Amino acid sequence: MTDPTARSDSGQSDAELVAAAASGNALAFRALYRAYARPVYWVAHGLVGNTADAEEVMQETFLAAWRKLPGMVLEGESALPWLVTICRFQSANRIRRQQRDRANTAAAVDETIPSTVDVEHQVITAQLTERILREVATLSALDQEIFRLCAAEGYAYQAAAEELGVSHGAVRNRLSRIRTRLRSAIEPEGR
Repeated sequence: MTDPTARSDSGQSDAELVAAAASGNALAFRALYRAYARPVYWVAHGLVGNTADAEEVMQETFLAAWRKLPGMVLEGESALPWLVTICRFQSANRIRRQQRDRANTAAAVDETIPSTVDVEHQVITAQLTERILREVATLSALDQEIFRLCAAEGYAYQAAAEELGVSHGAVRNRLSRIRTRLRSAIEPEGR
C-alpha cells in the first residue's frame, strides 16, 4: 500500500497536489490517481466483492473526487482517507443499485410469466379470434380497412379518416356498426 506521508513522483505532498488539482491542474490529479488508484481499488474490491464492480467503483470514486476538489481542504497529510470515504459511499450506492435492479428484475419476471398455462383459455381465445376474422372477411373493403386501422392498429377516428379519405363521422358510424355486427356474430347462443 502507498505510504500516505510519501511525496508523489513530482515531489509534491498530497496537500499540494489536492490544492493544484482543485485549481484545475489535471497533472496534479493524475499524480493523485497514480498514487492511490491501487489502494482504492482494493478497498472497493473488499466491499463489492468482484473485479468488474471494484474497477467501476474505483473510477466512480475518482470521478466524484474530481468533482469535489474545488471545495476540498485536505485535513491530514494523505488524501487516502478522503478517497476511501468516497469509495465506501460509491460501493454502498453500487450495492443498493444492484439489489434494487435484482428486485425489479425478479418482480418483472413474476409479472410476465404466468405460473400455469391455461390451455382452455388459449383454445377459446383462438376460436374467438377465428370467428372474428371470418366475420370481418364478410365486410366491405372499406369496413375491413376501418376495422384494421381503428380496432387492430389503434388509429383514432380522425387519423383513420385521413388515411382512408373519408369523413370522421363516416369512420365513427361505420366502426360502431362493425362492432355491433361482430358482437352479435360472436356472442354465445342463448344469451
